[in-house]
Amino acid sequence: MPQRVLTGITTTGTLHLGNYVGAIRPAIEASRKPGVESFFFMADFHALIKCDEPDRLAHSSRAIAATWLAAGLDPERVTFYRQSDVPEIPELTWLLTCVTAKGQMNRAHAYKAAVDAAVAAGEEPDANVSMGLFSYPVLMAADILMFNAHKVPVGKDQVQHIEMARDVAQRFNHLFGQGRELFTLPEAVTDAEMELLPGLDGRKMSKSYDNVIPLFEGGSAALKDAVARIVTDSKLPGEPKDPQGQALVTIYDAFATTEQRAAFRAALRGGLGWGEAKQQLVALIEGQIGPMRERYAELMAHPEKLEATLQAGAAKARAIAVPFLKTLREACGLRPYTSTATTAAAKTEKAALPVFKQYREADGKFYFKLLSAGGELLLQSSGFEQGRDAGQWVARLKREGWVADAPVQREASEADIAAALAAFQED
Repeated sequence: MPQRVLTGITTTGTLHLGNYVGAIRPAIEASRKPGVESFFFMADFHALIKCDEPDRLAHSSRAIAATWLAAGLDPERVTFYRQSDVPEIPELTWLLTCVTAKGQMNRAHAYKAAVDAAVAAGEEPDANVSMGLFSYPVLMAADILMFNAHKVPVGKDQVQHIEMARDVAQRFNHLFGQGRELFTLPEAVTDAEMELLPGLDGRKMSKSYDNVIPLFEGGSAALKDAVARIVTDSKLPGEPKDPQGQALVTIYDAFATTEQRAAFRAALRGGLGWGEAKQQLVALIEGQIGPMRERYAELMAHPEKLEATLQAGAAKARAIAVPFLKTLREACGLRPYTSTATTAAAKTEKAALPVFKQYREADGKFYFKLLSAGGELLLQSSGFEQGRDAGQWVARLKREGWVADAPVQREASEADIAAALAAFQED
């Protein structure tokens, strides 16, 4: 069964080379691995918590979406969408809010930090706290649980929010699941070895330090200007230089092959001047970033292409979200009145349902098939090495309905199969 990995993308600010090396590049590479179903979303609802400049938010969101696509994110392979284009997410946020304890939100790091800052400034504790800031972890939980993500890559400061999402999911399952695990419990993924690129002054590359190398903004001229300002030692051309601890060398390593790294170090020890070394660094980065920058410029010049990509991603996301939210609404009791007549007599006279059958063949592998209420074969699975894998797929099909990448062969029309699977969600 594919592992669902969900990544939220902040839609404020301007991305720099450190963001690309530390977050964008590894996330895109991970999305290409087999057995992974990746979701990437532009977290523009979250941005409203800290940005009240509409034009700035809109431009930043567009630029950051274009950056990820230019950097190689494949919208055909992943589900890439804008958070605000999936209205089921704020609706799920309310369902989760109703089962979330205020005391739990009181312990959220961001809220506590805002309270501490207000108290230190002699203000009322909640002087600078909006309900958006206070409820931020619930919206984040909805982002994750809507798609039942198994893994969520986050920084260490966000791990608490994943734990909160797990707690809320467990409470919802307990209250409304009636024995079903409606929500998968997500796991935080923190990369202890994430590559942190140094800035121009040797400290971590960060806009707050004003030491960044721009990714696309300003073009090749801005890249050359930034690299020229990287701090090095005072050794002259011809003098041997120690590559160890040099920010310029660390940045070079982030884009170089093993052979290029060795040659660059040898050249520095042999007396290569810092000026020439910086030119080599610019050429190396430009060789990889230059084509991406051209793609970025094309997307920014044609926002209709970018919009079409995000709308297609939203359609993929909603194909999952709409039926799942229907299941959740009914679990909570938000049902059409025609579906509430569930007397004991009605239950005993309930129409026959389609059925999944699991079995093991002579080849030692495990299989399942879906039969209609009348016994017609609708789906036939491929073989699995482990029985639990077959069982997990059966549970997922019952829970979510038709899944495009399910390891099955259709034996009936898509409409008949969809109707049969929908019966499990209504049951």
